[in-house]
Amino acid sequence: MTKTINLTLKMWRQKGPDAKGGLETYDAKNISTDMSFLEMIDVINEQLALEGQDPIAFDHDCREGICGMCGTVVNGRPHGPEKGTTLCQLHMRHFSDGDTLVIEPWRSKAFPVIKDLVVDRSALDQIIQAGGYISVNTGGTPEANTIPVSQQTAELSMDAAACIGCGACVAACPNASAMLFVGAKISHLVLLPQGKPEAANRALAMVRKMDALCFGNCTNERECEAECPKEISITTIARLNREFLTASFLSAIP
Repeated sequence: MTKTINLTLKMWRQKGPDAKGGLETYDAKNISTDMSFLEMIDVINEQLALEGQDPIAFDHDCREGICGMCGTVVNGRPHGPEKGTTLCQLHMRHFSDGDTLVIEPWRSKAFPVIKDLVVDRSALDQIIQAGGYISVNTGGTPEANTIPVSQQTAELSMDAAACIGCGACVAACPNASAMLFVGAKISHLVLLPQGKPEAANRALAMVRKMDALCFGNCTNERECEAECPKEISITTIARLNREFLTASFLSAIP
């Protein structure tokens, strides 16, 4: 038999970017513990629609923990209380009957609120556009074994490439830093031979764009690592710093 719980939701509501927002209280009754967190919000929205009220706006797409679209702060934790889990993969069985949940959008100057729980995360796209790619024309598909890559290096690169760009690291950081995101994107390219020719320009361009977009700096608080749904290691930030300092030094040599 499916278990149900009753919750009190303190939900952030904001009509638009320039509107004043605030928390509004909703009763979530008879919520199945088999539901995901987003399905629970769907139920609340159906209720609001039947009452003629404006549904709660929130980001979502694949609902499989792949796309990075979902994400809110639940009781102070980006993506909620479960480690290594996106909001869409968080199930209501992790909450207890009678719980009060405070649900807010990402908080960062670089992520302005569009409406309710929806924020503009295009700043992350702009960082990628600044240099998070390989532009070398390689022609046809090369033989996979032409360039030897050790298993350890390949694993480190793939671990960094797991970043889905959800922005939880920014929301978790007291400085709203995007360095875990940038570190992951730089790491997964620079660790492989194909990414090395543009490594210096990539590091300089991405860090400068990150600073221009008003993200904060890293102070090694490690909240980003703790809240990342893909459990990206903070060592990617160390690699980012090394790549940036090396590129800065080389660019200063006449």
